[in-house]
Order: sequence, then structure tokens, then C-alpha cells
Amino acid sequence: MWESYLTGLVVSGGIIMAIGAQNAYVLGLAVRREHHWWSAGLCMSADIILLTAGMFGASAFLLTMPNAMEAMRWVGVAFLSWLAAQALLRAVSGRAGLEAGSVKARSLRGVLLATLAVTVLNPQVYLDTLLLIPAIGAQQESAGVFVAGASTASVLWFSLLAWGGAALSPWLSRPVAWRTIDGLIGLMMAVIAIHLALGSTLL
Repeated sequence: MWESYLTGLVVSGGIIMAIGAQNAYVLGLAVRREHHWWSAGLCMSADIILLTAGMFGASAFLLTMPNAMEAMRWVGVAFLSWLAAQALLRAVSGRAGLEAGSVKARSLRGVLLATLAVTVLNPQVYLDTLLLIPAIGAQQESAGVFVAGASTASVLWFSLLAWGGAALSPWLSRPVAWRTIDGLIGLMMAVIAIHLALGSTLL
């Protein structure tokens, strides 16, 4: 039993920790303290639902929808490009410039919708949670315990992102630091969008 749990924890943790659009987005929210725990909670919930579905049969259904996955890929490219542009704009104008201008702080609803979009519009999310991780889980003694381990990895990782980003926020409050963070997040989003458009996978 414990072997199944630890396998799920390690395998899922290794995949989730890869720097991708979802992680970069949650980290950016955490540094700005902008509804970051809500966003992290949504990411955890989505992972748990998808991992559970993958272990209990959704992977077969996914393989029958190549056209839908292709359309979702291009919607994801467009959305990630938009997020990249937003982050790079903040990097250029600076946090103070945004606060002094007409840009309003995002609402909880807006943050949750954007988090959901970052989560569901990348086909790699489905390949990881509905195919790759469940394929490993199917070889374990207990599928349920494996899912519990994989789910724990998601909860721990996104909690770390939300807590760590917020904890570092006071030390990152200087304009130069904010611009650097937003610039790096914008570049990561742009790179992920390009790789997704080329059919590569990073998340």
C-alpha cells in the first residue's frame, strides 16, 4: 500500500513541479498576493479530479477526441500568448505604473476563470493526468492509494507555490524585482505558447 502511495507522490510530484503555465501563473498571483490561495486551491481540485478520472477510465474516452484536443491546443496558444503579453506589459510599465493608471485589480472571479483556462486549455494537462500518470498507476497494487499519493503531491506543490510566493512578496516589493518577476513569467508563458503551437509539450 505504502509503495503505491509513494510512487504516486513521486511520479505526480515530478511532473507537476515542471515549470509550466499553471505554475507560473499561480506563482505570479502569490507574489502579488492576488487571490493566490483560491487559484492554488482550484489547481489542486482540478488535478485531483483529473487524476481520479484518469485512473478510472477517462483516458480511453480522451483518445477518441483528437480533433477536440487539437482545437483546444490552439485556444491554449492564444490564451497563453495573451497572458505573456500582460506579464510583459507589467514588466515594462512596472507595478506602480499599473496602480496609478486605469488598470483595476482583478476580481476573484477573473482570477479563477484565468486559472481554470490555464489549467484546461493545455492538452498536455490531459496527457499527464489522464494518460501518463494513470498508466503508471495501473501497475500499482492499489489504484486508489496511488491516486491519493498523486493528489497529495498536487496539494503540497501548489500550497508551496502560494505560501512561498506570498512569503517572499515583502522582499520582492521593489519595482525592479517586480519587473524582473513579471518579465520572467511573461517569457515562460511565451515559450510555453510557442512550444504548444509547435506541438511540443512542457507542462
